[in-house]
Amino acid sequence: MNLHEYQAKEILRQFGIPIPPGRLARSPEEAQEAASRLGGEKFVVKAQIHAGGRGKAGGVILITRLEEVRAAAERLLGTRLVTLQTGPLGQPVDQILVEVQTKITKEFYAAVVLDRSRTQPCLIFSRSGGMEIEEVAQKYPESISKKTFSARTGLSFEESRSLLADSFPLTQPSPPEGERVKGEGDLLAPILVSLAKVFLETDASLVEVNPLAKLSSGEFVAVDAKIRLDDNGLERHPELARLADPRQEDPRETEAKKFGLSYVGLKGNIGCMVNGAGLAMATLDLIKLAGGEPANFLDVGGGASREKVAAAFKIILTDPKVKAILVNIFGGIMRCDVIAEGILAAVQEIRLKVPLVVRLEGTQAKDGKEILRKSTLNIISAAGLEEAAKKVVDCVHSD
Repeated sequence: MNLHEYQAKEILRQFGIPIPPGRLARSPEEAQEAASRLGGEKFVVKAQIHAGGRGKAGGVILITRLEEVRAAAERLLGTRLVTLQTGPLGQPVDQILVEVQTKITKEFYAAVVLDRSRTQPCLIFSRSGGMEIEEVAQKYPESISKKTFSARTGLSFEESRSLLADSFPLTQPSPPEGERVKGEGDLLAPILVSLAKVFLETDASLVEVNPLAKLSSGEFVAVDAKIRLDDNGLERHPELARLADPRQEDPRETEAKKFGLSYVGLKGNIGCMVNGAGLAMATLDLIKLAGGEPANFLDVGGGASREKVAAAFKIILTDPKVKAILVNIFGGIMRCDVIAEGILAAVQEIRLKVPLVVRLEGTQAKDGKEILRKSTLNIISAAGLEEAAKKVVDCVHSD
């Protein structure tokens, strides 16, 4: 689950990470009032959507006069912002963040993610932050420092300072008194330790600050922030689950969650209903190899009831591009005969009008196939996964 920037920053603030003064606004009037309360003349007005690339897309507006804040808010609110991460339809701008402009002297990048190869959280840091961080990572990978740490004990100050040692020299005695002077690394290390705490204590899959900016005063501030929470951990954090913004999500994905389905919309025209994430990925691959394009990833899980199967069909068919559907079920705990009955009931209920290819294997597969064979519905059976993929692609190509 993604959070808005303003929500992510509030969490960072609670963990002691400095953020710029700012206020949320949902109307031009609120934006003007927010700027007045913040004080000053120079502000930044930022569209709040669940996507990056806002600056390049015009979603971040720098203001040099107080009276210009209202116009900037009117320009953004009620629109759909299209960035490289949103797709062509963009995402709705329902709220904006009004902040005081910060006098930045240097931009850094910091993030915590899960290193799946080592099954540990990983701290990532770069001396080059800002909008071009992706380009930096591609062209100058040596400028990116990484350090895994224990999920049980967290990131220590020593580990954080060690990561920064390549970018910042260790503090040196200041002559003539011999007192140690805190350098950039000493000031950054506690912030990185706090980022790691945010990651662990919120069950996040990503905590990112870009840029983590050094101000003219010498302080460091999280100018922008992104937090993505692990959906599987939301039961432990009901206060965070309430931060969800359905308007920013694909409505099909939102509907799927109501029925315990895992759905991700894709760009093709072959709808897919599969049980098990691994089998679903293999199904998408075989459709591609057969010359087709999957319209979605949809995992019905291990207990597909009649209601869940019907909901899955309805969600798939909300995509007008879908020209055929492939159901690929491997019955383990789930019985194929129960699935077959659910498919028949669902197809009759929604009056399916596109070709349907079904492949059943595993527990009670013979009985399931017999149920489908005896039905009067136009269901195409397939013995194997490759055959199923070929048949559903042929249905689309012959349409």
